[in-house]
Amino acid sequence: IQQVGIGVEDLMTAWKWYNKHLNIRMKVVDDDGVAERMLPYTGGKPQPRHAFLALAERGGGGFEIWQPKGRKVVYPKEPLRIGDYGINICKVKCPDVKKAFDYYKNNGINVLSEINVSPLGIEHFYIQDPWGNVFEIEKDDYIFMNVDLLTGGSNGAVLGVSDMEESIEFYSKLLDYDIVAFDKTDVFEDLKCLNGGNCKVRRVELKRSKPIMGPLSDIMGPSHLELIQNFEIEAHKTLEGRWWGDPGFIHLCFDIRNMEKIREEAKALGHDFVCDSGDNFDMGNANGRFTYVEDPDGALIE
Repeated sequence: IQQVGIGVEDLMTAWKWYNKHLNIRMKVVDDDGVAERMLPYTGGKPQPRHAFLALAERGGGGFEIWQPKGRKVVYPKEPLRIGDYGINICKVKCPDVKKAFDYYKNNGINVLSEINVSPLGIEHFYIQDPWGNVFEIEKDDYIFMNVDLLTGGSNGAVLGVSDMEESIEFYSKLLDYDIVAFDKTDVFEDLKCLNGGNCKVRRVELKRSKPIMGPLSDIMGPSHLELIQNFEIEAHKTLEGRWWGDPGFIHLCFDIRNMEKIREEAKALGHDFVCDSGDNFDMGNANGRFTYVEDPDGALIE
């Protein structure tokens, strides 16, 4: 995972918070311009925006912090519930969960839970940023740079889905998250702190059997995906009635090789590219090619 996209109303305020409290400190891209290629998701016309892409020194996926400009952003009508379709939670790598928990408690951060153990035996807890986004701080010892910081970058994501089998097929075949490490239907104690977490859900964790081979894999490190199907809510898409870039998690981005092979596999699954920058995309001091597909519930995968 290269990065998780986060729509914000005030870029500089959000950047300072993520920099200070989640150690997303290495700014790679600072681009103040126009998003010209996401027209299906931005009202059919290019939209001005200012975006930072930043990484964590310890390793892990980064954050693409994205502020729409020239328009009033639209917040969700209701708080997100676990199992709503799309990205629910950003997972964060953490070498010392107790130390991080104490830091957040002592610094006025909205800590949603005590330290719990996941179904796979991993220590974790949840926090919420000032804008309602939930982050799962979980034990992970991956190191890119050996620095004394409480957290690394993204360790994956929790996504709400409507049809678990269809979503497992999508993420296992297109993105090689082909190991079902956990699959159980229950009311889970460690989810009860979350909106909708008292419901009966099917919870599946996916990992990869193959080594990661993207150009920046050493920086990002391994990751995993958690899929949740909530049987007790009338789920909604996380960006329903809103544009891409509005506040919340807006996409999940993967660092890949061989875009044409990815396209062949995406088409075979019935999920062809919905946006494609073409062979020469320039974003300030970054360039290359980016594309998007929708997962079975419309979540944007870059």
